[in-house]
Amino acid sequence: MLKLLLVEDNLRLQAGLKTGLEATGAVQAVGAVVCGEDALEFCLASGPPDAILMDVALAGEMDGITAAVAIRRNYPRQPVVFYSIQDDDAYYRTFRRAGILSHYAYVRKSNYLLPEMIVPLLRDAVAGRSFVDPSVEARIQEVRRRDEQDPMSLLEPNEQTVARMLAQGLTNQQIAARLGFRDKRTISRTNGEIYAAWGLADSTTDEKTARTRAAIIVYSRRLLRWDDEGTAYALNACGEWETYCA
Repeated sequence: MLKLLLVEDNLRLQAGLKTGLEATGAVQAVGAVVCGEDALEFCLASGPPDAILMDVALAGEMDGITAAVAIRRNYPRQPVVFYSIQDDDAYYRTFRRAGILSHYAYVRKSNYLLPEMIVPLLRDAVAGRSFVDPSVEARIQEVRRRDEQDPMSLLEPNEQTVARMLAQGLTNQQIAARLGFRDKRTISRTNGEIYAAWGLADSTTDEKTARTRAAIIVYSRRLLRWDDEGTAYALNACGEWETYCA
């Protein structure tokens, strides 16, 4: 019998899931919480269950995916079945960036809510297999393709801020002053991360050229590449590089 932790902030649904899953005789709900923070605390305090059934949209600061990543940091490959009714790009983006490879399933709540459908997903996750609802996979790939064409999605928030200031023509010293840094070398290091994320560190030997090209990327809002002759290329909707014309 699988020992299960339920993570669901709708108490009526939580109770219904507990009753239905236990009625199958295959599952024992050893815990039920309403937020990711409580799920993490439960695992740390009581040890990990055999599997976790986790809603993606939860009460609290952590969504279900972020909570699973935190739990897996302590208990690698902890089996988790995610389910959600939310069709929000942010959740698909978080899932894709989480890098979860195995011992999981991610399904739409409306497609896989019956206990007899959930139990096989839990068993597969425990066995190390993975499954993504085709409709969820389609949305994940849609978000991925869109993100790959948005250069800012490749930068962390502080790097995005610096990139915008760089594109406005501010010097490293001016950017440092506006952001409250005493040492402009902090901005130089951030610029280096920006250039690396956008492929400019490999395609330019001159920092001024990299800086100029970064500014062009910011204003075009497209990920660009330059060849050795200085010709610019941009990703098209099919993910192919084509000559870029401003």
